[in-house]
Amino acid sequence: MTSQIPAETGWDTAPGLLDGAKNLNLTPQQCDLAYWLSGVAQGTLLGRARTGHSTEETTPEHMRRPGPLRDALIMELGCRAVAETEATKALAHYVAAAPGTPELEFFSTQLLDEARHAMVFRNHLLELGVPAGDLHATVERVSGAYTRDVVDPILDFALRAVRDEGDFIGGVAVFTIVIEGVLAPAAELSERKWNVLDPAAGAIARGASIDEIRHLSVGSTVVRDHLLADPGYLPRLTDILERGRALWDEIPDRAYVLEREELFQKGMHDHADLIRDYEVFPGRLLLDTTPEERYDLAERWTDEMAESRFAYMGLDPAVMRIG
Repeated sequence: MTSQIPAETGWDTAPGLLDGAKNLNLTPQQCDLAYWLSGVAQGTLLGRARTGHSTEETTPEHMRRPGPLRDALIMELGCRAVAETEATKALAHYVAAAPGTPELEFFSTQLLDEARHAMVFRNHLLELGVPAGDLHATVERVSGAYTRDVVDPILDFALRAVRDEGDFIGGVAVFTIVIEGVLAPAAELSERKWNVLDPAAGAIARGASIDEIRHLSVGSTVVRDHLLADPGYLPRLTDILERGRALWDEIPDRAYVLEREELFQKGMHDHADLIRDYEVFPGRLLLDTTPEERYDLAERWTDEMAESRFAYMGLDPAVMRIG
C-alpha cells in the first residue's frame, strides 16, 4: 500500500512559498516525525535527497565558467549555507527546550531540514566547479563578513530568548517571524531568478522553499495557540518582536544582498539570450528588473507575508511596523 503524500510536501503539488506561507495553516501535531518520514523524505526529497535536484534538473555549462553570474550564485549559496548551518546549531536548543512531544518532534525535523539545506547549497558549489579541497575556504571567503554582520546577531537574539531566558515561545516567535519571516521571501526570489539560468539551482531553492512553508506555518501555530491559552503573554511577545524588528533594521543586509544582485545583473545580461522572454513574475521580464527593484520586491513580499501570519496569530502588524 502506497502512503499518500500531503499536497504541501509533494514536489508538483506544494504551493509557492509566498502563497503557502500566507495561506497554509499547519500544526506541530500534524507535522510530527511520521509526517516528515513519509511526506518529506518520500515526497519532497524523492530523487533529490543528496543534491536537492533531480538528474533532469541540470547545471548548464555556462554556470561553470568564470564570470559574474557564477560569482553571484557562489556568493548566494555560500551565504545561505552558513546561515542554514548556524540555524541548525541554534535549533538544537529548541529541541532541548521543547515543552512536549509534538514540539520536540517538529523542531527535530526542522533542525534536519536546515542541515539538509546547508548540505545541498554546499554540494551545488561543487557542481559549479568549486574544487572540493577549496570548498570551505570558498564559503568562508564569500560569507565571512555576512555571517558576522547579519547571521550572528539575529541568531544570537533568538538564542537569548530560548536558551538564556528559558522562553521557548519567545524563541519560536523570533525564529518564525524575525528570521524565517524576513529571509524567506529572498528564497522565493532565488527560485524565480535561477530556474532558467541554472535549473539545478532553481530546484534546490524550490525544495528549500517547500520546507520553509512548513516552518513558518507550524511556528505561527505554536505562537498562536500559546497566546490563546495565555493572553497575558502578549506584552512579553510584543516586546520581543519590537526588539527583533529594531535589530533587523540595524543589520546591513541590504548592502550584502545588493552586492550579489549587482553581479547577477551583469551576469544575466551576459546571457540575455537565455531569458529574453522569461518573466520573473507575471508581466515583468527578469531582464528589465534592477538589483534595487528585486531587493524591494523581496521586502514587499516580506510585508505581505508577515501581515497574513500576524492576522493568523491574532497580532497587530504594527508591532513589527509592517504596512
